[in-house]
Amino acid sequence: MQLGMIGLGRMGANMAQRLARGGHMVVGFDPSAEARARAGDEGLATVDSLAALVATLDAPRALWMMVPAGAIVDATIDALRPLLSAGDVLVDGGNSFYRDSQRRAAALADAGIAYLDVGTSGGVWGLAEGYSLMIGGDAAASGRLSPLFRTLAPAPERGWGHVGPSGAGHFTKMIHNGIEYGMMQAYAEGFAILERKHDLVPDLAQVAEIWRYGSVVRSWLLDLTADALVQNPRLDGIAPYVPDSGEGRWTVAEAIDLDVAAPVITQSLIERLRSRDDDAFSDKLLSAMRNAFGGHAIKRD
Repeated sequence: MQLGMIGLGRMGANMAQRLARGGHMVVGFDPSAEARARAGDEGLATVDSLAALVATLDAPRALWMMVPAGAIVDATIDALRPLLSAGDVLVDGGNSFYRDSQRRAAALADAGIAYLDVGTSGGVWGLAEGYSLMIGGDAAASGRLSPLFRTLAPAPERGWGHVGPSGAGHFTKMIHNGIEYGMMQAYAEGFAILERKHDLVPDLAQVAEIWRYGSVVRSWLLDLTADALVQNPRLDGIAPYVPDSGEGRWTVAEAIDLDVAAPVITQSLIERLRSRDDDAFSDKLLSAMRNAFGGHAIKRD
C-alpha cells in the first residue's frame, strides 16, 4: 500500500521504516533538510515539498502526519487541502487535542477528505516492538488503511483498533497518557521510599528485577525502570525536573468537566509541575507562617 509520511522526526521516521519493511511503499517529507537526509540514510524515499509528496501517490491517497500538536497541524492541513481530492485520507498520528481533531475532520469532510485521528503509543521502541494504535474517525476509511495499521501494530490482530468516531482516537490516547502519568508517579514514589531506606534494601535494581516476574505490578514500564536502575543506580546526572507534553493537563481538565474524580492522575500532574520549581514561593511562605504563629525556626538559604 502507498503512504505519504509527513514529519520525519524519530518517531515518524521509525514508523515509515516499519511500514517499508512490511512491504508498503512509503515516501516521506519533512521541512527540515537534515531530517530528510537522516531518513534517506536509513533507506527511506523522501521529497522536498508537500506538493511533490502528493504527486508521488496514486489517488485515492493516504497521508500520515507525525507533527507536533497545535498550530503546525492546522498549517499542514491548510497547505495540503488544495492538493488533495475527494476520497483521500489524512491521518494525524500525533498527540492532538481531540476537540481539534473533531473540528478538522468536519472541515475536511466538506471536501470529501476523510480525517483519521490515530492515538499512537510506542515511542522509540515502536520500530522493533510495534505501536499501539487507537483510531478515531470514519470506519470505512479506517478499514481501507487497515493494512498499514496491521503492519505498525505489535501483531496484525493485536494492539490496534477503530475505537469510535472523529476525536475518539486522540481522546483515548489522552486518557492513556493520563494513566501513564499515574503509573510513573507510583513507581517513582515507591522506589524513592526504598532508596531512603537504602541501609535495609541497598539494591533497587535487584528489587525491580524481582518485581518484573510474577508480581502484580509487573509491566513494560517496570522493565524500563529496572534497566534504568541497572545502568545508573544513583541516577547521577539526571536533574529532578519532569516535563509534561500537555496530555495530562487535558485529561485532568476533561475529568473536571465530566465530574469524574481522578485524584491520582491529577496529583501526578501537580508533582511534575512542582519538580520545576527550585525556588518555591509557596514553601517559603509556609515556613514564614509557621514561624509567625508558632515561633518555629526558619531555615535560611
